[in-house]
Order: sequence, then C-alpha cells, then structure tokens
Amino acid sequence: MHGTRILEEADRLMTVCNSCRYCEGLCAVFPAMEMRRAFSDGDLNYLANLCHACGACYTDCQFSPPHEFNVNVPKTLAVARADSYAAYVWPRAFAGAFARNGLVISLVAALSVASFIFGFAALNDRQVLFGIHTGPGAFYKLMPHNAMAALLGAAFLYAIAALIMGVRAFWRDIGEPVGMKMKVGALFQAVRDAGELRYLDGGGVGCFNEDDRPTDRRRLYHHSTFYGFALCFASTCVATLYHYLLAREAPYAWWDLPVVLGTLGGLGLLIGPIGLFAERSKRDPVLVDEARYGMDIAFIVMLFLTSLTGMGLLILRETAAMGPLLALHLGVVFSLFVTMPYGKFVHGIYRFVALVRYAMERKAMHGAAE
Repeated sequence: MHGTRILEEADRLMTVCNSCRYCEGLCAVFPAMEMRRAFSDGDLNYLANLCHACGACYTDCQFSPPHEFNVNVPKTLAVARADSYAAYVWPRAFAGAFARNGLVISLVAALSVASFIFGFAALNDRQVLFGIHTGPGAFYKLMPHNAMAALLGAAFLYAIAALIMGVRAFWRDIGEPVGMKMKVGALFQAVRDAGELRYLDGGGVGCFNEDDRPTDRRRLYHHSTFYGFALCFASTCVATLYHYLLAREAPYAWWDLPVVLGTLGGLGLLIGPIGLFAERSKRDPVLVDEARYGMDIAFIVMLFLTSLTGMGLLILRETAAMGPLLALHLGVVFSLFVTMPYGKFVHGIYRFVALVRYAMERKAMHGAAE
C-alpha cells in the first residue's frame, strides 16, 4: 500500500512498464525502473522527479489510452512529482500552499513589499522617490544599501534553508542515507546531464508537446531560462564583490561585468519564460497536471517579471522612473526568493538530486557487472 492514490497508480504503471520495457532507451526513468522489482513511495517519487516530461513514452506506448491498460506515464508522474514537492516541503505547514494559487500569492507578496518600499520612501522624501539620481550610490538614495541587503539577504537565506531541508528529506526518502559518500564521477555525470537537459529530447528525436511531431523548442526555452537565471545570479555575485572588496557602488556602467552579465541573463529570462508559457498553453492536456497550473505558471511569471523590471530599471535608471521601478524590482525579487521552496523552482533541484541518484545507481550496477 502506498501513501496516496497517485502513487498507487504510479506503481501499477511501473509494473506494466517493467514487463514491457519498450521505452527503456527514451530516458533515465525506465532503466532506473528496471533496477527494481517493487516500488516504495520513495522509489516512485524518485522516478517521478527523474522524469523530464518529454512525452515520448506516451506517444510510443502501445498500452496508452484508449487501451484498457490506460498507461499514461507522463501525466501520472507529473501529478506524483507535484505531490512530492508538498511531501518534502519545509516547514510542512506550507505544503501545497501554491498548488492552485501560486501566481496570486507571488504577485501579492511582490506588490506588498514594493508598496512598503514605495510608501516608506514617499513618506520620508517624495523628491527622492521621483527625483533623478545618477552616479555611484544612486540606487541607495531610495533605500540604504544595508537595508536593501538585509531585506533581500534574509529572504534568500530563508529560501536556501528551506530548500536544504526539503532536499535532505527527499534524499533520505529515495534510499540514500544522509552522510553517504558521494562519488565524484556520479556527481559530474549528473551535472552534465542536467546542464545538457539530456533527457528532454525524447530519446533523441525531441520533446512531444501539442501533437505527435517532436521538436526541441521546450528544451531550448528551458536552456534560455536556466542559463539566464545563472547569469543573473553571477551578476549579483560579481556586484557584491565590487561593493565589498572594491568599494564600488551600483549602478555600474553599461560595459561593467555585472551589467553585461545581468543584461545577457535578463534577455534569457525574457525569452525563456515567454517560450515556456507559450509551449505550456499549447501542450496536449493528456500530458500535464492541470490541477497545478497555478504552480507551474507562477514561477515562469515571476522569473519574467524579475527580468522585465530589472531591464526596465537598467534602461530608465537615469530618469524619474528609477525610484518606482527599483521599488517594484526589489518587491519582485523578494517574492521570487520567499516562494522558491514552495513552487515550481524546486523541480530543478529535485530533478538534479534524482540525476545524482541515477548516476550513482548506474555506476554501482556497472561496477557489479564487472
């Protein structure tokens, strides 16, 4: 017996698939499945997060609907995957909070913080809020650097702590005890697989979305989003080093490294989320978990708004719009941080952990065979 109905269904499907094994060359899910004869809740959550939702197994399956076996692995694992986010979330009181209302919660949080900063600045000095400020330290006319760093730093540290606790629970449940020695080769393989989105290619032909014609569009938009986020994070890290090590205050010139990295990353976070939203809206409903639409869309929208407000701030930073735009950007970034552990962001973290587990299993199996 399993903890939920969807895990019961996932067990049934994995049992059928283990008897067939036609799809074993499509992705990592099926080889990992073949290493097991029975499935615990942790095993099924591991397989669900190992799935990249390319849809190839549904298209290729001879037992998919309307066959009486009713095998729909992508949708079943999508539901199980979303359930796993709530199962391992920390604190547990927030489990499932964003499943249906993720976008509303994220926007309310962003606008609340932006309104607080806007109101605080307006009450102190309206001319500062709508004034034109240029040169080093211009941003801190609206809000002191230490206050800004404390606000966003606290949100970021909370998100990191919550993510660590969730990953710890997931890692323990999928069968690996905390403290087990990590093999460097397996870790590098997982990094490579994640960086290439190796299993979002349908076994080499591409991802299935709205019909039975595979394409690489979802993979490319995922790449744009991921590497855009990574470049923006790198920009923030470099700006922090500039501030504390070189005593150089933002805003920086267009050609400075933080601005170059942030601009490239911002473009990625405009193109990627728009593409993912378009692909999500066209996707065949038979492949997706419609109940978690709010969770899926919230993260895409918040990434897009983070980039949009950041790029707007970059372009208009020497105008009277700088103050309101900075307040809005800080509110969006704050909301993105505090909602990270409870929305779709965690899918990338859990999927990477599942890839590490798979790489370790595969190396152990090959070592035993030798």
